[in-house]
Parts: sequence; structure tokens; C-alpha cells
Amino acid sequence: MSGAGGWWRGKTTPAKVETYTRWSFHFFALIEVSAIGLPVFGAAGPRSAGWLLALVTVHAALCALTASRALDWSRGRREQPTRLLWLLGTATYVFAVAALVLREYGGPGEGPHSVAATVFVGVLAFGAGTLAVGVRDRRRVVTTVAGFACGSGVVSLPLGVPGPAALVAAFVVLLSGGFLAATSMFSVWLLDAVYALDEARETRARLAVAEERLRFGRDLHDVLGRNLAVIALKSELAVQLARRERPEAVEQMVEVQRIAQESQREVRAVVRGYRDADLGAELSGAQGVLAAAGISCEVTGDASGLPAEVQSALGWVVREATTNVLRHGDAERCTVGLRVREGCVVLTVENDGAGTAGSAGRDGSGLAGLRERLAVVDGTLEAGPVGADGFRVVAAVPLAGRSADPSVSGVTS
Repeated sequence: MSGAGGWWRGKTTPAKVETYTRWSFHFFALIEVSAIGLPVFGAAGPRSAGWLLALVTVHAALCALTASRALDWSRGRREQPTRLLWLLGTATYVFAVAALVLREYGGPGEGPHSVAATVFVGVLAFGAGTLAVGVRDRRRVVTTVAGFACGSGVVSLPLGVPGPAALVAAFVVLLSGGFLAATSMFSVWLLDAVYALDEARETRARLAVAEERLRFGRDLHDVLGRNLAVIALKSELAVQLARRERPEAVEQMVEVQRIAQESQREVRAVVRGYRDADLGAELSGAQGVLAAAGISCEVTGDASGLPAEVQSALGWVVREATTNVLRHGDAERCTVGLRVREGCVVLTVENDGAGTAGSAGRDGSGLAGLRERLAVVDGTLEAGPVGADGFRVVAAVPLAGRSADPSVSGVTS
């Protein structure tokens, strides 16, 4: 059971929904055999009961195969199984007619023909419901179900079924086939919606990264654009003055040097601002982003009073851990705790739904970058699975030798 549980927990939410949907269609095949095929032994003669059970079993297996191939087509993994759909439709009518024919060859102990009628209606209903998976178009599904219902009445009359009974059979096929078709279409629609939501979450994470890069690019452009233009202009002027042996050329080059040094300082300031992360803002932002993604997030602790370099290092831990919770795993809950313990600031980020591979731990390069940032402030980072499907990231930074507000010591997790 532990292996099966690990296999299930290791799947993402879309993969879990797809597995559930696929096995639901296989379960339909078991329902067809158990609800329609097996009862024939209690009401039909032994000679026809075996044939009827064989027909239902083969038809159920064909429905399960068609549903599986059609589900792969709906996910874009293979072409539409057109031939298999036609085979299922043809086999459904052939098996239904065979069930009515076999009722004439039951043994002397055989009861009424209700068993054959049940097999006739059941095969048509399950066939129509399965075809809906491979058709998907609403009008075609309605046409298919209506065609099966009308066809049941058309083929049953020449085989000796009374008119009222044929009409009732057509009505039952319409209702049961329509219900199974609607269930099949809803299951596939739900699976598509789950995959679409997962893709939207991945896109949101990529857009957040792209937006940050654009912001950094705009800042660099604002800083360097004007200064580089001035440097180019003054350098050209200095060249012209130097060719004329004018002493003003030296002054222009000195000005170029000054502007270049100023640009260097401004670029460093921009990069420092980009690298520095305010811990309070990151904690608040992480809670908001995770809540928007449907993940319950609880943040405890207060970052006020901590040294700037400590806040920057731990802010990056919060940012990286939050990103990995969004991008990996299937989290429903995330807790972020900040506390000071024995002269050391400890940040803990823990989430569930990480599966067997972990959540934040899947991004090895991200954790390596965090360790490098923490090493600058003599900090450490520990990351690994916890419990059945959880993952925990613990960052610790010592406060020795750094100025900190004494009130911070009251921070608890």
C-alpha cells in the first residue's frame, strides 16, 4: 500500500484527475458486465446465457479500449480513433441484434424475453455513452444518442418485438444513453479544465519572472541610456578637439571619466536594489500570491528591526520557496514562520502536496543560489521532505555582530 500511495502522491493534480477519469471509464465496463451480463444466468437458460454474457463482455472491453484511445485523443497524444469509433458503433448494433436473436434459442426452462431486452437496451446505451468521448461535438453526440434510440426501435420490430415494447426500448435507450453520454462529456471537460488551470499557473509564474526582468531592464535603460549618449557625444567632441590640439580635449575626457564613474555607481545601486529583498514585503507578497492560487498560507513572525542584509537574504528565500510551491507539487497549505532563537534568525517555509520528489527541492539551481546568498551573511539552508507529502525549507542567519532591534527577540513562529 505504501508503494501505491507513493505512486499516487507523486502525481500532479492533472495527472490524478486524468487517472481517475480513465479508470472511471474502465469502471463503466465493469458495470456493464456486472449489471447486464451476469444477471442473465439467473433468468435465462444455460445455452443462451453463455452467449449473452460473451456478447456483453466483448462489448464492454471494446468500450473501455475506445474510451481510453479517445481520452488520449482529447489530450492531443494521438489522432482521433475514427476506425475504432466506427467499429464500436457497428459492433454495438450487431451485438444488440444478436441479443434479440438469441432469445429465440433459449432452453425450455428460460423465462420471458426480458433478459434479452435488457442486454439489447444496455449494449446500445453503453455504446452511445462511450462514443460521446470520441466525438466531443455536442450536436454529433445528440445525433448519435438519438440515432441509437431510433435505431433500437427500427431493428427490434422486424425481430418480433411488439410495437409498444419497441417504443419503450427506444425511450430507455434515449434516456440511459443520453445520461452516459453527458457523464462522459462532463468528465472530459473537467479534465481539460484542470489541465488548463495548471497551464495557467505555469504561465503566471513565467510572467512574474518576465515582468521582473523587464523592470530590471527598464531601470538599467533609464540609468545608462542618457549617460551613454552623453559619453558618446563628449568623446566625439574630445576627439575633434584633440585633432586640433586644443587643451579643452583633456577637460572633455575628464568629464567623460566622471560620467562613466557616476554611471557605474548608479548601475551598482540598481543591481543592489534588485538583489536586496525586503523581508516584510516578501512575506506579505507570498501570502497574497499563494492565496490567489488557492493555497492557504499562514505567515507568523515580524521582520521589523532585523538588519538589512539579513532581511535581504531571507527575503530571497521566501521568494524562491514561494515560486517553487507555485510551480511544483500540488500544495493546498503553506506555512511561513519567522523567529529569533539563541541569537539566530530562523525562517521556515513548509508546504504539503509535494509528492515523493518534494516541491521546492525540485529546483536544485534555485536552492544552490539561496545557499550562496545566505553564505554571505554566514547563514545556512536546509531543505527536504517532511511527513508523507510535505516539504520544508529552513534558513538560519546568525545575528552576532549585527545591529538589530531588541524587540525582535520576541518574534515567535
